[in-house]
Amino acid sequence: MKLKHLINALEVDIKPDIADFPIKGVADNSGDVSKDYLFVAISGFTSNGHDYIDDAVKRGASVIVGEKDFHSLPVPYIKVANSRKALGIIASQFYQDPSKNKIMIGITGTNGKTTTSFMIKHILESNGYTCSLFGTIQNMINGEVLDSRNTTPGSLVLQRLLSESNDEIVIMEVSSHGLSQFRTEGITFDICLFTNLDHEHLDYHESMEDYFQTKLMLFDYLRENGHAIVNTDNDWGKKLVGKLKEKKILVHTLGQSESNQFQILDLNIKSATLVHVAEEKEIIEISSPMIGVHNMYNTIMAYITAKLLGIKKEFIIQAIQQFKGVKGRFEIISLHNRATVIVDYAHTADAIYHCLTTAKKYGAKRIIHIFGFRGDRDESKREGIIKVSTELSDQFILTVDDLNTVPLNEMMDILNQLNNDYGNNKGIVLPDRTEAIKWAIENSEQGDWIIITGKGHEQYKQSFRIPTHSDKETVLYIENREKRSSM
Repeated sequence: MKLKHLINALEVDIKPDIADFPIKGVADNSGDVSKDYLFVAISGFTSNGHDYIDDAVKRGASVIVGEKDFHSLPVPYIKVANSRKALGIIASQFYQDPSKNKIMIGITGTNGKTTTSFMIKHILESNGYTCSLFGTIQNMINGEVLDSRNTTPGSLVLQRLLSESNDEIVIMEVSSHGLSQFRTEGITFDICLFTNLDHEHLDYHESMEDYFQTKLMLFDYLRENGHAIVNTDNDWGKKLVGKLKEKKILVHTLGQSESNQFQILDLNIKSATLVHVAEEKEIIEISSPMIGVHNMYNTIMAYITAKLLGIKKEFIIQAIQQFKGVKGRFEIISLHNRATVIVDYAHTADAIYHCLTTAKKYGAKRIIHIFGFRGDRDESKREGIIKVSTELSDQFILTVDDLNTVPLNEMMDILNQLNNDYGNNKGIVLPDRTEAIKWAIENSEQGDWIIITGKGHEQYKQSFRIPTHSDKETVLYIENREKRSSM
């Protein structure tokens, strides 16, 4: 591909003598550069791509794009205002704008993105569509499952995967990190969803307002006549609706107020698996196999999405009833002693609130809550989480999610201090996550609910005493051992 075709949307001037340079590849890591590549220098958080320009040139880069001033390079240098944004545009051009011929669905918000995306995929595939999915747990393209390192892949990887996809529809979880780093630049969406916003990632964003403004960026990528779906039972959702209407974007709202196009009528029922929605003066009954009020919001958002794509409501409702859930999202395990274990990814106060209140609605005799925190991550949310658990659980166990670079003794001090300050005599501290789960199971009785939050589908990053690699695997390991010992 010629250089001029790659950068024609960057609004930069280049000398005519380099416009027809052949470009055989694009890279943002100098180690990936080969002969006649274009190298984009990114100012990263731990390293700066501009420091690797010489290495990229030695490896064969014929053109460099960056945002800093550079002189006396042996190859052309193109300066741009934002390298990350330029990379997304260049990647889209290099792979010939792969999203343009697909139906693109983007989902943002703090909680519910993964469940909603999997449910949409299930409904659409049940009705004859083929779907790619990009998200927190995994990426799926052409029926093949690929590992997912980030909720939203980097723009080069994302554009390449889109170009490889033969699927009609692409469903994408879009994180605030992905938006702020312009990973979706060069993509336009047909439908964008906003699930909710809760205290999260404030180690990355300056404030909740900054976090919200970043989420708002997704809707700037909507195609002309694109649709927005917004949950208004969240103050940030209400604010978003006002912003979108100012931009003349077509918005479909759901919530319990009569002002919503999809009014939720009876969400506080005990089971929270059956809901009635008032839609255009008609009452629609939706039954979902996923329990919990929070999952009914996810279900309704998936319903609206499928409806906007022209699927008949009876077919949507039928598909929802056959949905089998998502790994690590309110997964239910029944123990031989008739206690119930829930494994969930919840790691915000709001998400944990919904997990614990769902257990109460289902008649939990006691709630034992296991949770922890991640080293080097947002410390400002810890107080809110422990207060929710203190209020709603009968017993909680503070443990380790991931240490990252924080030493164990330092994390122990943090956990003990939090328990002393807010535990109200309900908490104990067991830093070994597997031992915490073991203690809860061995001390549970019929009717108890053990809620394990924070990791969900994720693998452990450090070794624990029991030789398992995830919360679910640990529960099953202990349960099988308990069964054998009781025989």
